[in-house]
Order: sequence, then C-alpha cells, then structure tokens
Amino acid sequence: MTEMQQLRLQNQQMIYDPNLFSKIEPQMFTHEFWEKQEKVTGISRGRGITVFFQYQEHELVLRHYLRGGLIGRLIKDTYINLGLEKSRAYLELKLLQKLVSLGLPVPKPAALLFESTSLFYRADIIIHKIPGARDAHHTLIERKVTPDEWQRIGQTVATFHNHQVFHHDLNIHNIMLDEPGKVWLIDFDKCAIKPGNNWKSGNVERLKRSLNKEQGREPQYHFEPDSWKQFMSGYETNLK
Repeated sequence: MTEMQQLRLQNQQMIYDPNLFSKIEPQMFTHEFWEKQEKVTGISRGRGITVFFQYQEHELVLRHYLRGGLIGRLIKDTYINLGLEKSRAYLELKLLQKLVSLGLPVPKPAALLFESTSLFYRADIIIHKIPGARDAHHTLIERKVTPDEWQRIGQTVATFHNHQVFHHDLNIHNIMLDEPGKVWLIDFDKCAIKPGNNWKSGNVERLKRSLNKEQGREPQYHFEPDSWKQFMSGYETNLK
C-alpha cells in the first residue's frame, strides 16, 4: 500500500495518499468545495452529512467526525486534543491501512484533516467508496437476503474476529453487499485490534440487536428466524 504523506499548515495537519492527490488543501475536506466543483454524486444524512464525490476516476466518501449520544447534543464535533496520533481520524486511518494490508474487505483510506487548537480538535476523513455496494439494511427493506448471503455475512464477521478486529458499532447499516456478492464492513471509528475472545459473542449480539431494532421500525423487513440461523452457521463454521 502507498505510504501516506503528511502536510502541516499552521493549526491544520493533513495525511494523504500522494498517488491519489497530487495536491491537498483543507478546503477539500468540505461539502461546499465539491459542490462548487460539481463533483458531488450523493449525500447520506444520519448523525451528520456523508458526502460522496468524484475525484478524477475515483469515487470517494467524505465524513466529518461528530459526537453521538447525550454529549453530542452539547458538544457537536470537538474532541480533547491529545495530539494527531491519538485522534479518532488518525486511529481509524491507520487501522484501515492495516486491515487493507491483511486483505480484509474494508474501504481503502485516502486522506484525513486534523484541525486543532491547544485544547480541542476537529477532524475529517476521506475514504474510497466500495464500488457497486449497498448496505445490508436497505437491502433487507427491499428484498430477502438469500441463505448464501447470510452465510457469507457470518463468514465475513468471523474472518474479522479471527484477526482480532473489534468493530465498535457492528450493526446492519455497517455491512455492505456489492454486486458480485462480496461482503464488506465499513465505519471503523473507535474500532481496534483487540486481544482475547470474550468480547466476540457480545459483538455478534450487538448485530442481532440492530436487526431486531430495525425489524420493529420497518413495516416490511426481510429478517426472519432462519436468517439468523444462516448467519450463525456461516459465523461458527469460519470462526477459528
């Protein structure tokens, strides 16, 4: 994988893939910049706005780091500044680099922006969009996920667990299915390589809770008892 380069401009630090960006500027980490370039291809609204945009022949995704929960209502997007290398953006980028090097199905990181004062920082990350992929949640709204797909989802989660990858927010929104049927995981904020095995069953239960939650929200959600059996069959078969 290409070695990332670092650029510092006063209170702003950027890490980026020089094979992708011959030049990098802080403005490139804003929605408005890509809107003016007429390069935005999509927007996803959740806790914040995720921007999909075209850069040369690449489809990329821009995400601003936002707090969740109760504290997120009070402090939207600032974090205690302990330095670049302890920031959420840096840790996510470095973890993605490692997972890509291991051959795991995750999006490739492209760049980050770390903007700091003496006490606080804000951050953004740019990653590569997974071609032709759709999150499993919206797939379940539209159609049944086949038994083979459920088994592959289970096998994929087991593969991450075999590499001791703890996904902090393993839910059905963060599982992607691409057109050839490959399963991917996304959103590695606050994730880590974690020793031991005791946490793995809880990680799987978190995914099941998210499925039950969405099933209660959606009038037609194609998640059935057999679906989870098929997932667990793939998971347990592949878990080492």
